[in-house]
Amino acid sequence: MGYTLLILGLLAWSGSHLWKRVAPASRAKAGDAGRGMVALVSLIGIVLMVLGYRWAPYDQVWPESRSLVHLNNLLMLLSFYLFAASGMKTNATKIVRHPQLWGVRLWAIAHLMVNGDLASLILFGGLFVWAQVEVSFINRQEPVWVKSTAPTNKGKEIGAIVGAVLLTGVVGYIHILLGYQPWG
Repeated sequence: MGYTLLILGLLAWSGSHLWKRVAPASRAKAGDAGRGMVALVSLIGIVLMVLGYRWAPYDQVWPESRSLVHLNNLLMLLSFYLFAASGMKTNATKIVRHPQLWGVRLWAIAHLMVNGDLASLILFGGLFVWAQVEVSFINRQEPVWVKSTAPTNKGKEIGAIVGAVLLTGVVGYIHILLGYQPWG
């Protein structure tokens, strides 16, 4: 049951996010109501992924290595920074195209480094594949990347860094509450 829910959740998440890229006319026709539909289906996808991951049996695919936890945490910090940088338009957005999707890919890789079970492979591998497909569609539809030349607000840059550090701590604490040891 866990694997089924996990896969259904990935399909709901991926489908809702790819709707704009795969069927742009349909998405445009839905207008503002389409945003609500994407949000609802995405939320359903997240719930299904969380439940599926928690309920899936532990089937080891490769040996887990606790020696990679520190690298995992560094990648998570960078992932959170890229998410913040995207919204705050920091210097990273002048260097990295699709910073949020890079954040998802780094998040997925980081988790695959420290989790060697099938549920983790499905969840994190699936979200990595979704992010790759999303980037491919965006790059095909918008092949020229016009980098911003506007000066970056130093306060926003500092805010993104501080926010990433704080969020890393909060997410680490939540992992501890859920029974996972994120700090090694």
